[in-house]
Amino acid sequence: MKKIIAILSISAIVLTSCGGDKKEQIKAEPAIAVKVSGVTENTEGGFITASGKIEAEESANLSTRMMGYVTKIHVKVGQKVGAGQLLVSINNTDLLAKKAQVDASILQAIAGYNNTKKDYDRFVNLFKQQSASQKELDDMTARYEMSKAGLEGAKQMRNEVLAQFSYSNITAPFSGTVTNTFVKEGDMANPGMPLLSLEGATRLQVTAMVSENDIASIKKGMAVKVLVKSSNKTLNGKVSEVSVSATNTGGQYLVKVNLDKTDSSVLSGMFVNVKFPIANKNQVSKSEMVLIPVAALVKQGQLTGIYTIGTGNIAILRWLRIGKNFGNQVEVLSGLSSNEHYIISAEGKLYNGTLVSIQ
Repeated sequence: MKKIIAILSISAIVLTSCGGDKKEQIKAEPAIAVKVSGVTENTEGGFITASGKIEAEESANLSTRMMGYVTKIHVKVGQKVGAGQLLVSINNTDLLAKKAQVDASILQAIAGYNNTKKDYDRFVNLFKQQSASQKELDDMTARYEMSKAGLEGAKQMRNEVLAQFSYSNITAPFSGTVTNTFVKEGDMANPGMPLLSLEGATRLQVTAMVSENDIASIKKGMAVKVLVKSSNKTLNGKVSEVSVSATNTGGQYLVKVNLDKTDSSVLSGMFVNVKFPIANKNQVSKSEMVLIPVAALVKQGQLTGIYTIGTGNIAILRWLRIGKNFGNQVEVLSGLSSNEHYIISAEGKLYNGTLVSIQ
């Protein structure tokens, strides 16, 4: 019995010493040095934001008015073309046959016209010499006018055929870049069917959709800032069109913005955020906009959060609901107020409850 009591006492002493070491180890763990920043509020004055997309001011889907096989596509996607350059050729054998028929009818009409003109001139002279009656002159005048009209009709038919040749040889209506081809050689082209798309590469614009609550504050000629989402590049622009109807746009109003000078990295189809400045701050919501750096966010699956400083200088992970991006900053809709501080960087790995030291 004494031996058992002695063993239990020794075990208790060992466990107590181990527990004490663990407590000392926790206390001895150094705090992680962190840098803290305050929430950025909107200090630019009032503005309205809207999502949009960059597109070319000049764009067209080219088609034809005739039916025929595509014999040759002279360009490729991404190729730059000049105004009037040949893009697509369509088989025009039937047009060539029709043109030959029209040319023959013109020759026939010319011969008939020349013959009736000679007879008309002769009858005019005979009538002046009183060698032909008024009835004979009237009949000859009618024949002459008919032959003249027949010749003019044949010439107009030739103009119609020649105009149709322009639909068998599709040319570029303006200088630009080929963005897509919808057919390949050997396909049957039908009237109105798109053959290829072309966009002007010199001038770009933004089309944005604005809600009914904000459209009244946007005016034509207003200078705006355009943020390209893919590159975080900010461009300058000016409002060129403001729609006054949302019937065909799902309850939102279409606004077009002409962009100033852009470089080759800005392409048609890129998504953007447009900032419309509002002179009267009363028109803007009174709630403060909370902005934080994107680099400070913590993402776990579909959750997004940020580390804040709790009581006793410990890190606390706060889950957020975020909104739109503004360059390298993002709007916080809920989860963080404008008077709180958050951790922007740490010299070690953070977790919920980590002891930190503010630098």
